[in-house]
Amino acid sequence: MIKGISFLRPAGSAESYERLSSFFAALGFAPGKGWQQPDSRGASFLAPLGNLEFVDGAFPAVADVMVEVTALDAVYQAAESWLRAEGGDAAVKRLAAIEESNWKSRLFTVEPEPGFQFTFWAWADPAKGKPVALEGDLSAEGMKFAIVVSRWNAVITERLLEGALDALLRSGASRNDIDVVRVPGAWEIPGAARAIANQGRVDGIVALGCLLRGETAHYEAIYNEVARGIGQSQQETGIPHSFGVLTCENLEQALHRAGIKAGNKGFEAGCAVIEMVSLCRKVAAPNQLSQGGQA
Repeated sequence: MIKGISFLRPAGSAESYERLSSFFAALGFAPGKGWQQPDSRGASFLAPLGNLEFVDGAFPAVADVMVEVTALDAVYQAAESWLRAEGGDAAVKRLAAIEESNWKSRLFTVEPEPGFQFTFWAWADPAKGKPVALEGDLSAEGMKFAIVVSRWNAVITERLLEGALDALLRSGASRNDIDVVRVPGAWEIPGAARAIANQGRVDGIVALGCLLRGETAHYEAIYNEVARGIGQSQQETGIPHSFGVLTCENLEQALHRAGIKAGNKGFEAGCAVIEMVSLCRKVAAPNQLSQGGQA
């Protein structure tokens, strides 16, 4: 039922109103709609989160309006620049130095307009209060993989295969735990990948192929079905598939993406499947997602 919270502070004069509005705009606050009445007006500024707190016991030496930020030093510099532009060195004196608090944070208090104090603060630990991402590791030890590679455009796909094998072996996979399955062309990749995934004997599948545009619409028709088939196989079987099928205008472009100038996309596909297998295992583990929360 609760939607938001607003603090209304009378500015006292039109000049104070303009200066306060200018100050918060300079610090990067998102402007709200505000309002305009015949006898009054309001300038609102929005923040992603808001809290209403009550204190029992010793009250911290802060202003009654506290603003949490992620880059305290940058906000401090912005506040100092605004004060200096508005009133020179005399105005800068209303900006306190950044100090450490006894609750593991850094803060400063500023008075942009006489009688209006605000405390800006940030956790001393940069990860404190931020979402913790759950992500996979690039360790393939104990994992089993299949690489489905097309023979069509073999001058390209063989380079992609070498890159994928390099990624898997370099990351700790055993050569005995990697099966290489060759198919005639890119069109046959989804069918082979689906058959392997249905068996449930591997943890991840790397799909490698190469399509060159040429002069007909054949290229688009093949590519769309290959992409759809690989994606559908992954979604319906739950086995991570990485997409290493090149779609290029010409042979030169394909060679560049197979290790000459633009990195080896087979190597990238190998790394991607390792990370996804690791991530899927973490997501499936009890309580992993519920522990992601905040630091």
